[in-house]
Amino acid sequence: MKKLYFLSIALVISVLSFAQMRVAVLGGIHSASVKETNSLPNWNELAKPNFKGRTGLNVGLLGDVPIGSDRWSFQPGAFYMAKGRKYAQVNDTTAASVSDTLVFNNSFFTNYIDIPFNIAYRLPLGKKNHFIISAGPYFSFFFNGKSISETRAYSTNKYEKVENPIDAGNEEGKVKTFDFGLNARAGFELGSVLVTGFYSQGLSSFYTASYDGDFKHVVIGASVGFWLNKAPLRKPKDQDKDGIPDAQDACPTLSGTAATGGCPDKDADGVPDNTDKCPELPGLAKYAGCPTPDTDKDGFNDEVDKCPSVAGTEKYNGCPAPDSDGDGINDELDRCPDKAGAEEFGGCPVPDTDHDGLNDKEDNCPTVAGTKENSGCPEIRKEIIEKVNYAARNIFFDLNSDRILTKSFASLKQVATVLKENESLRLSIDGHTDNVGKPAYNLALSQKRAEAVKAYLISQGVDAARLTATGYGQEKPIADNKTAAGKSQNRRVELKVEQD
Repeated sequence: MKKLYFLSIALVISVLSFAQMRVAVLGGIHSASVKETNSLPNWNELAKPNFKGRTGLNVGLLGDVPIGSDRWSFQPGAFYMAKGRKYAQVNDTTAASVSDTLVFNNSFFTNYIDIPFNIAYRLPLGKKNHFIISAGPYFSFFFNGKSISETRAYSTNKYEKVENPIDAGNEEGKVKTFDFGLNARAGFELGSVLVTGFYSQGLSSFYTASYDGDFKHVVIGASVGFWLNKAPLRKPKDQDKDGIPDAQDACPTLSGTAATGGCPDKDADGVPDNTDKCPELPGLAKYAGCPTPDTDKDGFNDEVDKCPSVAGTEKYNGCPAPDSDGDGINDELDRCPDKAGAEEFGGCPVPDTDHDGLNDKEDNCPTVAGTKENSGCPEIRKEIIEKVNYAARNIFFDLNSDRILTKSFASLKQVATVLKENESLRLSIDGHTDNVGKPAYNLALSQKRAEAVKAYLISQGVDAARLTATGYGQEKPIADNKTAAGKSQNRRVELKVEQD
C-alpha cells in the first residue's frame, strides 16, 4: 500500500516540476476534528461533548500554473496531513464504582496524503505582493494511524495505556484507504513568501464503526512557505493584436493605440472612442473629446472668451459692450452713460418737469409742483377739506331710501362749487349703513345713496369723470351698532377730496 502512496507523491512531484509551474514548500500547524453523526441514544448529550480536536502538522508541496491571465492559476499540491480526534471522559464516583473506571482517554490519530486541485485568484497589493484565494476538491490517501487508549481504575487507581495501529480497509474498526472532500486556502504572497490559512471538509465517511454512523474529517489551520523557483516568463495575451497586453489594454478586444490605453480613437484626438462624446470631431480630454465649447454662442470659444456665459463682440473680447452706470443700457446706446436711467429716455434719468423732487413717473401731478407726501401734487387747502367734511355730515336721506332730503342741497352745492373752482381735484363718495337689515340689502342701499350724491353733483355741473361712488353697506362701522347713537353715526356718506 505504501508503494501506492509514494507513487502518488512521485506523480504529483513530477507534475509540480513541469517547466511552466512554480513550486512552493509549505508547512504549519492545524486543528483536526471529526464530524460524526449517528443514531445512538443520548449520544449528543453524553458522548459528543467529550470529543475534541487534535493539533497536527501539515507539510508539503504546492504548485502554481497560470491560466489565461496573470491573476488566475491552477494549484495542485501534495501534503502530509495529520487528522483525527481525541476523547476524554472523567466519571463521577457513582459511575466510576460501577465501571471501575475513573478516567478514560482515547486518541484516534490518522495521517493522510492530501492532494488538492485548486483554482486560485490573485489580487495585486503592489508590484510583488498579492492576496491569494483558492478552492477546489482534494483527494486523500490514508498513510498510517494509531489508536491510544488510557484508563485509570477506580478500585486500584491503576493506570493502563494500550496503543494499537489503525489499519485500512472496509471492515469494522478500520479506515478507508481513499477519502475526498473540498478545501479552500487564502492568504498573502509577499514576494517569494507564502502565508496562508486553509480549511478542508471531507465529503465521504472514512471510518467503519461497530454502529451505524457517519464520520467526516474537518481541518482548519495555517501554513508558511516559500516559492522554490520564479514564475515562468509568459508572452502577455493580446487578443486584438495591437501590441498592448490585455492586462494593460482597456479595450482588449478592440485594436487601439498606447496613447488611448489600447482603445480605438477615430478622430485621433487622444480621447478613446468609448469615452469620447464627440468621436467624429477632434477635441480635448477636459471636454470629453469634444471641441472647446462656445457657451454663449457668440462665435468665441470659452477659452478665448472673457465672458463665456454672456454673448459679446470682438471689440470687447467676447464680452458685451460695457454699462458704466448699471442701468441695463450699454454705453454705446446710452445718452447718459454715467447716470443710471430708463430705456424710454435713452438711458438718461426720468425727468422731473415740475422740479418738485419727484420724477414724472412717480409724480401724480408732473407739471405742477407738489409734495412727496401728496405724491407730487400740491397740498389740498385746509378750508376745502373742511367744507367737504361739513357737507358730508349734512347729507340726509328718506328712511330706507336713496332720495336726498332737501336740507342736504345747500351743503352739496358748496361741494360742487369747490370742485368747479379747483379742476385738479377728484372726489370719492363712499356710502355706509348700520347693521339693521340684511347685509346684501344694506350694501345695495349704500351704493344707491352714493350714486344719488354723485348724480346731484353732476347735475350741478361737476364732470362725472372726477367722481367715484362706492357703497360699503355695514362693513365699515365707525361707532357701536348696539346703540341708537352709534347706528346714527354709521348711517353716513363720506366725501374724500383727492388731487388729480
